[in-house]
Amino acid sequence: MKGCGSMALSTDKSSKPHVRYLPFVPNGEVNIPPSKSDVHRAIICAALTRGKCTIAPVALSNDIKATIGVIEDMGCTASIKDGVLTVDGTNIFKTDNVTLDCGESGSALRFFIPVAAAGGINATFVGHGKLPERPIGIFTEALPKAGVKCETEGGLPLKISGRLESGTFEIPGNVSSQFITGLLLALPLVEGDSDIVLTSPIESVGYINMTIHTMAQFGVEIETTDNGWHIKGGQSYTPHDYTTDGDWSQAAFFMVAGALGGKVTVNGVNRNSAQGDRKIAELLARFGAKVTQTDTSVTVEKGELNAIDIDASQIPDLVPVLTVCAAFAKGTTGIYNAERLRIKECDRLTATAKLINDLGGKVTELPDGLVIEGIDTLKGGFCEGFNDHRIVMSAGVCAVRLGGEIESSYALSINKSYPDFYIDYNNIGGKANVLDLR
Repeated sequence: MKGCGSMALSTDKSSKPHVRYLPFVPNGEVNIPPSKSDVHRAIICAALTRGKCTIAPVALSNDIKATIGVIEDMGCTASIKDGVLTVDGTNIFKTDNVTLDCGESGSALRFFIPVAAAGGINATFVGHGKLPERPIGIFTEALPKAGVKCETEGGLPLKISGRLESGTFEIPGNVSSQFITGLLLALPLVEGDSDIVLTSPIESVGYINMTIHTMAQFGVEIETTDNGWHIKGGQSYTPHDYTTDGDWSQAAFFMVAGALGGKVTVNGVNRNSAQGDRKIAELLARFGAKVTQTDTSVTVEKGELNAIDIDASQIPDLVPVLTVCAAFAKGTTGIYNAERLRIKECDRLTATAKLINDLGGKVTELPDGLVIEGIDTLKGGFCEGFNDHRIVMSAGVCAVRLGGEIESSYALSINKSYPDFYIDYNNIGGKANVLDLR
């Protein structure tokens, strides 16, 4: 794994070290890492083939390490060399009474609960950081009706036993698409057909489409219905050597930097990706940035930015960095339908508003979103990182239009999703310096 000294390897969860960002003009190219969301799904599908598969390229963020660790604890083997991950699922589900540590990954937790249940193994799910507090009630309500016993005091640890059965699963669409993905991955393995029926409008549908797309490459089919999905039981995942997409969620940080001042090209992003966050290109063009795309890259150049309204229901992960862009756009930008951000690594709406306001910006928090008044520059200062990778990386983007320096806590939180962020950031002219502060 590539890294920057101890940054990429440390598991320190304290607010130290901090990172200091200095003003800069971005200019250059970034080869974006593979999509964390895509890699999660590919690893699980590969494990469920009960055969050997390769997945490439793969970058070992903490969340991906957690997913690899869980499949290993369920009986698989995995090894990585030169960015190629080899997964052998021959012995999956041949373990029992296992503890499955999902780290701080909500995706790993919510994907694996029904998958482990489909395998009929007795498992205890644990996690770290804010993960034990994140909602799992949708599963603890739905799974016992389908043959799975769930024991919890309201969060993690969660113990499951029994074997998942087919049936009709009524699931809200506005809490997290991760619950739906978990069921989609698991239900083809059980006997009998199943239906997932939405009880509220779906949000983050792009992530569900990504799941269905990845499953299809491993030979498993899902049927979309008027109010959800129909899943045929008794299907088998077939071994497949999988090529991952570049990460549009991570590309967004550099694209916004280009929009604020300079010119940045991001390589490795699929124009036709199933990732909903590819919408960042369209949104920056609406703001007024100069955006040019090819099939595998996007270039963003500074333009005269004007406020827009943004429905974040399908793109919640983009909200922090879009708020940074809006902070410098003339007029008033509204971001709405983002209430789910309150149950991420932190209350991400509050954290984003505090980030901009502490640096001299003007953000008003709403129950389901943010209202941002654009200004010319931020003054710099200290900002709380909240142990949230997207807040800390968004702080770095603020430095493009900065009247001073920024110091953010939780510098190592980037390891959750993008261990090489500071390296790539500095390669386009950024000035990020991790401070030990012991």
